[in-house]
Amino acid sequence: MPTRKASAVWEKGLKDGKGSFKGESNSISGNYSFGSRFENAAGSNPEELLAAAEAACFSMALALGLEQNGTPAEKVETSAACTIEKVAEGFKITTMSLVVHAKVAGLDTAKFQQIAEATKDGCPVSKALKGNVNLTLSATLN
Repeated sequence: MPTRKASAVWEKGLKDGKGSFKGESNSISGNYSFGSRFENAAGSNPEELLAAAEAACFSMALALGLEQNGTPAEKVETSAACTIEKVAEGFKITTMSLVVHAKVAGLDTAKFQQIAEATKDGCPVSKALKGNVNLTLSATLN
C-alpha cells in the first residue's frame, strides 16, 4: 500500500508568522496563519485539512459498505466539521461532526443507519481519530 506525503513550512513566530503546506500530488496546497487557525482570517488550517480527509474517507467507505450490502449508492455527500478548542494550557481537536446524505435505491432507513454507523467506526481516518476525538454522525437517506 502507498505512503502519502505532504509538507509544511512555518516562518517567524506564532502570532506574526505564516505557513504554507502542499501535498506531493500538488493537488492540495494552501496558506495558513494564527488568524486562519484560531480566528476567522482568510486561509486554510490543519483542521480544515483533517475535516476534508474525514469527509472523503467516510464517503468512500460508506459507498463500499452500501455496495457490499447489495445496495450501491447513486451518490454519497458528506460534510465534516472539525472543532479545535482551548483545553487546559493548550489546544485540542475535540470533535469531528459528520453530516451525510446518500441516495440509495432499495434500502430502508434502519439498514442505512446501521451501515453508516459501522462506517463511522470503521473508515481509516475515523479509526485514526477514535479515542482522541468525539465523532458524531447525522445520516440521511434520500
